[in-house]
Amino acid sequence: MKRILLKTITLFAMLVVLMSLSSLAQRVITGTVYREGKPAAGVTVEAHKSSESFMTSFDGKYTINADPKTKFLKFTFIDDSRRFDIEGKVGDVFDFSFDGIIPQKEELQEVGAILKTDQELIKENDRTFMSNLTMYDQFYRQEDYKSALEPWRMLYRTYPKSTKNIYLHGCKMFEAKFNQATSWTEKNFYIDSIMNVYDKRIKYFGEKGFVRGRQGVDYMKFKMVNENWTDDQLKDFLKKGYGYLDESIKEEGDKTETPVLVVYMQVTSRLFKLGELPKEKVLENYETSVNILDKYLAASPNEKIYIDSKEAANKIFEGSGAADCEALIKLYEPRFSELSTNVDALKKILRMLDKQECTDSELFAKASEKLYALEPSAEAAFNMGRLFMKRNDIAKGKDYYLQAIAAEKDALLLSKYYFELGAYTFASDQNYQEAANYLRKSLANDSNNAKALLFLGDIFAAYSKYYGEKDIEHLSMFWLAVDYYNKAKKIDPEQAAKANEKIATYSQYFPSKESLFFEGFQEGQPYRIGSWINETTTIRAKK
Repeated sequence: MKRILLKTITLFAMLVVLMSLSSLAQRVITGTVYREGKPAAGVTVEAHKSSESFMTSFDGKYTINADPKTKFLKFTFIDDSRRFDIEGKVGDVFDFSFDGIIPQKEELQEVGAILKTDQELIKENDRTFMSNLTMYDQFYRQEDYKSALEPWRMLYRTYPKSTKNIYLHGCKMFEAKFNQATSWTEKNFYIDSIMNVYDKRIKYFGEKGFVRGRQGVDYMKFKMVNENWTDDQLKDFLKKGYGYLDESIKEEGDKTETPVLVVYMQVTSRLFKLGELPKEKVLENYETSVNILDKYLAASPNEKIYIDSKEAANKIFEGSGAADCEALIKLYEPRFSELSTNVDALKKILRMLDKQECTDSELFAKASEKLYALEPSAEAAFNMGRLFMKRNDIAKGKDYYLQAIAAEKDALLLSKYYFELGAYTFASDQNYQEAANYLRKSLANDSNNAKALLFLGDIFAAYSKYYGEKDIEHLSMFWLAVDYYNKAKKIDPEQAAKANEKIATYSQYFPSKESLFFEGFQEGQPYRIGSWINETTTIRAKK
């Protein structure tokens, strides 16, 4: 019994000793790392006698398990390594700064800042300012940014209101560093540095709206270099970039720079696809952007940057997936009374509804009537023509289409008007000749209108039973129809599948070789089709 008790006591004592040794085997060291007066992300922290390493988070903090006898810590950022001795120091919290000074927590950046302009400092003969300005300026001009950064940092921290060039040049130097960086940790550090420069520029030199726009464009440009974001990471930085751009547009209004508007639409579209913005917000942002671009174009209609920017905004919006009928109606219907006296607003509504094939909506009808009353232009007459055609008032609809055609000068629009008039004419009363004439006029204004070619092929195929008296004459219309389908698919690859389907269907109705021989025809010979059609095709046999 005594032996068992003694053995139990011995085991318990050994367990206590082992637990004590285990607790002594680790030392948890924490702290914050600083660079350039701010917490530094992406710094590798290593402890003497430990195989573990730690990389600081966005707030510069680190936690590392170290040996109880650790003598020093090692801090590495890119190719800059520093040793920090902790032997004999009390506690387990050690802050470290690459600049040698741990800033006060509540004033990380601007302790003792001198808020004077460069002219004031030169007048006062501030030698510290002048010598650092001269050094940084000379190195900067030579594009020796590594040497320029040390005197630049001194000016940035101590003389933040001296010259705007500190901020302009700072962004450029950090962008160069970003481009040279080989790891995303490095690149992200330089993005943060650039964002801090922008923030500080606003603090001391104002122009908040303008600078936020530049900041947002740069932020998105740099962040999008990394193509391996998770959805959550993508959402986080897109929302931050969106915040910069949105604030800029609200501040700048009609003076917003065009790149800001284009990037704003790109970010808006991405956030919508990620489920972070509703459809209505996409439409609202599109309208805001295009309104500003339209004002630029009104003042300078031939300025390429404005034309290209509007085209880009339109493409982004159309590809966003947000511009459906439901969303457009939800956006414009409540505001229709307000917009109904504005010609430009009505045109914009009608064009957007047209692009999304919302021409059957009541909103389209109301906007068409209002626009025609205010400005009976070609576009307004065209919309009225559509309206009455859809209401099955063919005579009135045709009259408006013809008014639109008479007033229109643009060839592509004329092609569109003739095409629709031909389609409505054929659908309403099966008038083959009149419909074909309109479609031919559509092609005369735009020879690349593949849809008109397909439609003409359909008309000729449908007319086959009425043309001529002999079977060979009826069947010749299928040769002509296939000619038009072949033209359509050569012009527009997107119509190829539809054209090939029609070719396969109507080629089956070609006459047989025996029929051709009996009629005295030979494959490959030209064949003239008369009447109102008046075209030449090629004789072919069914395969």
